[in-house]
Amino acid sequence: MKKIFLCIAALLPLMAMAQQPEPFEIKSTVGHLTTPARAYLIYQLGANRVIDSAEITAGSFDFKGSILNPTPALIVIDPFGKGLDKLDTSADNLNFYIDKGQFAINGKDSIARAQVTGSKINDENKALMAQLQPIIVKAKELSAEKSAATPAQLNSAEFQNAMNAKQQELQVEQKAALKIFISTNPDSYLSLLALYSVGGPSPDPSEIDPLYNSLSDRIKGMEAAKRLKNSLDALRATAIGTLAPDFTQADVNGVPVKLSSFRGKYVLVDFWASWCGPCRQENPNVVKAYARFKDKNFAIIGVSLDKPDGKNAWLAAIQNDNLNWTQLSDLKFWNNEVAGIYHVTSIPANFLIDPNGKIIARNLRGYDLEKELQAVLGD
Repeated sequence: MKKIFLCIAALLPLMAMAQQPEPFEIKSTVGHLTTPARAYLIYQLGANRVIDSAEITAGSFDFKGSILNPTPALIVIDPFGKGLDKLDTSADNLNFYIDKGQFAINGKDSIARAQVTGSKINDENKALMAQLQPIIVKAKELSAEKSAATPAQLNSAEFQNAMNAKQQELQVEQKAALKIFISTNPDSYLSLLALYSVGGPSPDPSEIDPLYNSLSDRIKGMEAAKRLKNSLDALRATAIGTLAPDFTQADVNGVPVKLSSFRGKYVLVDFWASWCGPCRQENPNVVKAYARFKDKNFAIIGVSLDKPDGKNAWLAAIQNDNLNWTQLSDLKFWNNEVAGIYHVTSIPANFLIDPNGKIIARNLRGYDLEKELQAVLGD
């Protein structure tokens, strides 16, 4: 639950297409600092990380460069000219967006409290952050609660489920706030970035399509928007309500197992790996659900994204976590063929399939899995 600014920064390399960079200029002031003080500007240009620096003279410094699209950036102040590698997280810094053209950043005594003027996207981001602020406060409180937990609590499934439930509530709140922003700012590049955040690593087309369609033609014409649309088109093959793609993969004994051989049952296709910490934390919830519903026309197919040299770790995790259901893997890590068919880009991930082979739910976590199974299978 980090600020949207930080959440979207990792997406930028994906958004760099064959575009022409456009110039920007930032005219800045920060108090009365002067030589040897320096300012550092850090941002992404396509797939490359750019670090620029400028002398601060009588409180003033400027940056010039070029960007492909509005870009998250960071200014860090080095008051004594020690060098960027000597600074830590306590250094005076400011997150903002670089936009094309000229704009200003002015701080009386600190860059962290500086005002960005002359930039539409930074005005929009300021409004969005005000909407997200109550959620950010709750997220910090939740983080503090988890940090204060005892080792016994951290190892307790009940405590983990309670924390996950609170986390999910915050994610729902954040999504709602981002959706409002997108619908009320259809011509903002920030709305496109927010849409990536709403969708996450495995966006649901039924959720994202209406938001995408609400964007202006100008935003839809951008390469980043076109890439999002292409990914949504690919994901429709595994959207809720569609027929689950059939697959065949070897089990722990090398015997091929076909999804369609489970037709007539409710099946949870569960993507995980022995090296995946969140997967291992979630496994007790899956074990509990399986124990409760395994005699009620319910089966699980585990698909592991373990590495080529990870078979022993995979088998050990199956035994240690008591995963007593069908387990498959081709030991190709992120190139697992079934994960490719289902467009799985992060784990844990799962798909619940009904007896007719139709996907009826996905990415069920914690008690949500039991609740969904109870709804379709009864107590």
